Amino acid sequence: MSWLSDTWFIEGNIDFEHKKYTLLAYLQRINKAFDAKQLYPSLAEIIQHYRNLNMFKENKKLLQQQFPKKVTGVQMEKIRLIYEEMIADDDIMEQIEEIVFYAMQTMKETVGTGTEFYDFVESSFSITPVGILPSTNEEGYFFLCDGKANTIRVYDYQLTIYSQPNDQFRTLRSNFVNDWTRNFINTYESIKLELLNTHKTNYLPAVYSIETNLSFPVEATLLPVAKRSFVRYLSA
Repeated sequence: MSWLSDTWFIEGNIDFEHKKYTLLAYLQRINKAFDAKQLYPSLAEIIQHYRNLNMFKENKKLLQQQFPKKVTGVQMEKIRLIYEEMIADDDIMEQIEEIVFYAMQTMKETVGTGTEFYDFVESSFSITPVGILPSTNEEGYFFLCDGKANTIRVYDYQLTIYSQPNDQFRTLRSNFVNDWTRNFINTYESIKLELLNTHKTNYLPAVYSIETNLSFPVEATLLPVAKRSFVRYLSA
C-alpha cells in the first residue's frame, strides 16, 4: 500500500507548507528504501506520483475552466476530473499550482536516483535459453540466480498480450516453483529435466536462465527487474 495517495496534493487542507512536509516525509521513506537496495514498490509508486502531477499540470486549462469548484477526486488513468461545487476562491488554484510545481521539482532527484539504480540492476542481467526451445515462448520456466551463485530460484511464467485501441502491451505472470542448491549435480539442464518429469504437460515448455552478479533483495529488486527485462527479451 502506498504511503501517499494518488490525489494527496488536492486532498484535505490545501496548504503549501503542510503539503511540503507531507511530501518530504514520503520522499524520506522512498530514499530509505533505495538505500536498502529495494526498488519495488517504491520506484513504481514515485514514478506514478510524478506522472499524476504532470497530468494535472497539463490539464490546468481544464481546471481553470471548471472553477469555481473544488477538486474532490481524480481518475488519473483516464485524466478525468470530478468536482464538488463551492464558492470561487482564486487562492486555492494558486496553492495547488505552487504545490504541484514544488512537488515535481523535488521528486525529480529521487526519481532519477531510482531509475539510475534500476538501469544498473537491469544491465547486470544475462538471459540465456536452457536447451532446445519450442516454437513458442509464451509460457515456460525461468531460473533466477543472483550473485551468491549457490541458489537457483525457479519460476513458471506466462506471457500475455493485452490490446488497447492504440497500442499493445505485454505482461508476465510468474509463480515461484522451488529452489535448488547450485552444484555439479543440479545443473540448469538437470533441473529442466526434473521439471519436465514432475510437471508433465502436453507441450514442451521454454526454459531460460536469468543470471546476475548482484546480491540485492530478490522480491524487492532482482525479481521485478528481471521480469521486465525478460518481457523485453521475449518480445524482441
